[in-house]
Amino acid sequence: MKIVLIGPVYPYKGGIAHYTSLLFRALDKEHDVTFISYKMQYPKLLFKKEQKDYSNESFKVDSAEFLINTANPFNIIGVSRYINKIHPDAVLLQWWHPYFAPCYKILLKNLKKDIRVLFTCHNVFPHERFPMDRFLTKSVLKEGDGFIVQSKSDEEDLLTIKADANVKYNPHPTYNAFKMRNISQKEGRAEIVEKDKFDIDDNTKLLLFFGFVREYKGLKHLINAMPEIVERIPDCRLLVVGSFGDDKQDYLDLIESKNVGKYIYLKDTYTPDNEVEKYFAATDLVVLPYEDATQSGIVQISFGFEKTVLVTNVGGLPDVVDNMKTGYVVNSGNDSEISDAVIDFFENNRSDSFSQEIKNNAQKFSWEQMVKSINGLMD
Repeated sequence: MKIVLIGPVYPYKGGIAHYTSLLFRALDKEHDVTFISYKMQYPKLLFKKEQKDYSNESFKVDSAEFLINTANPFNIIGVSRYINKIHPDAVLLQWWHPYFAPCYKILLKNLKKDIRVLFTCHNVFPHERFPMDRFLTKSVLKEGDGFIVQSKSDEEDLLTIKADANVKYNPHPTYNAFKMRNISQKEGRAEIVEKDKFDIDDNTKLLLFFGFVREYKGLKHLINAMPEIVERIPDCRLLVVGSFGDDKQDYLDLIESKNVGKYIYLKDTYTPDNEVEKYFAATDLVVLPYEDATQSGIVQISFGFEKTVLVTNVGGLPDVVDNMKTGYVVNSGNDSEISDAVIDFFENNRSDSFSQEIKNNAQKFSWEQMVKSINGLMD
């Protein structure tokens, strides 16, 4: 088939840019794929942080065309005409936030009617809801001829706005592309000691919280669990790697009030792609204590390193983590369940058996399986 894939890609930052790059590579093995990205993704007025990272080209797609200015209607109409000249069988758009609704609505309105419109829904509705988000989401997704969702909760949300949706559930594929150097745990820890100056060694029991720190990601619950964890596992340390927002002081105050400052290391920064590996290689257990989620690329980065994860029972996280086999699923907001799971992991030496089970499940989370699901939308 001839497919136009639309979404972010290197040098844009973030998990969806990584995702779309890997999706392109998988699709391009079977189909004739044109990759169209954004020449302007978000206006600086709305997104003040740097949107691009040129430090590593591992996710670069040489053929990607940076054409769409998401805030310029005339540009968007021009891109529609360009796609019409290609005349693909389908256009596959990445959907994750209603900001893109006006852009996509204009784009789709000007496409030829015989071009199928497919969506990969990373979130149907945004994590942080706002007035009009449902209206904006429905105005675009109602135009879709087929949908890939990566969590059962997203499938349910989609059906509330398009009851007859042609939808396929496919779990988020594994991000194994971050395993660039295949370094050992010992080597990962040595790099962290050298570059970040954190006091860890080969005997440290290391937890990792990775990614942007937002209220809904529940880091406070993991901090609350740390006193009980370190009482039972004194050599346990928590490494928090990700940019904080304006509420960073709230977390610092919580750490101080729980008297666990010497057990927690904070790396308050965006992590370039080529720096990701050392943190996952070094860690023993990746913790996602989320209060809300649809799915998470962090789980699939962890699985790419065959690392055990601890997640909460929100969104699609329980769909991809098999409790007591590939990780732990605990109740959201339950600090004691988090501490109990961490203690069980280390005291009962679960690492090897859980890692083996992650290997056994690898095909379930393959990019080839995702391509099969997309093909199924075209049948």
